[in-house]
Amino acid sequence: MKHEFNRASFKEKLEAQNSFPSLYMFKFIVPNGRETEVAALLPNNKMTLKTSSKGKYVSATIKALMPNSDAILDIYEKAAKIEGVISL
Repeated sequence: MKHEFNRASFKEKLEAQNSFPSLYMFKFIVPNGRETEVAALLPNNKMTLKTSSKGKYVSATIKALMPNSDAILDIYEKAAKIEGVISL
């Protein structure tokens, strides 16, 4: 069952918890070998990777200065198009 993304609700939470522009931490779980697709979402930012114990998945963390909540939401929507990605 695929979880439905509620953009309006998430936007409201982002704006309640952040003052923009803000440094935002993105976390993704991706199948091993798809890290470059995640890195391409925020190409000018450092990505930290950690491989799972069996090597099948990689945890990717990227911190980026985001101008507003819509920019964050756009990144999550683009990430959702990457096969096998889980956004945290």
